[in-house]
Amino acid sequence: MSIPNESILIQRLHNPATRRQAFEEVVTTYGQTLYWQIRRMVTYHDDADDILQNTFIKAWSNLDSFRGDSKLQTWLYKIAYRETLTFISRQPNHISLDTTIFSTDDNDDPLTLAGTLQSDPYFDGDETEALLQSAVAALPAKQRAVFNMKYFQELKYEEIADITGTSIGALKASYHLAVKKIEDFFHRHD
Repeated sequence: MSIPNESILIQRLHNPATRRQAFEEVVTTYGQTLYWQIRRMVTYHDDADDILQNTFIKAWSNLDSFRGDSKLQTWLYKIAYRETLTFISRQPNHISLDTTIFSTDDNDDPLTLAGTLQSDPYFDGDETEALLQSAVAALPAKQRAVFNMKYFQELKYEEIADITGTSIGALKASYHLAVKKIEDFFHRHD
């Protein structure tokens, strides 16, 4: 998603007289996309909602530091990505950064996560979608983020590199490893 007149929106964001209205437009335009970027990394709607709110608070308080070197969407994704990783690292019972798809810890069981997703009123996917979300949820957090940005948000590797601060080569390797783990997950749950 891009705003046709992003440069005008950025000018409005930097003008104190139009800042608040322009930021409301940013929230309206990017809120749902950012929510789903976050939600695909955390299990619960309330957590994703809190992280999204923190993302917009951080964006609002750092508007003056946004120079427009990258797209507005990329800047917001970067903030959301960092906020999500920070949240995950602070949660003792959440899937940790080093959780793998082969985890034997019952708290990280992908099928338990599928049950959590299916019982969530904000999840409306079918059985295959639930299995895919379970496989993705079992990936390490950084790999999960790369997979989500590439597969679901269809971002280019260059954009993901800007968001994550990771080389394009490492991102490609991470994405292909994630795809392999997801394929293996599906084969084990046929």
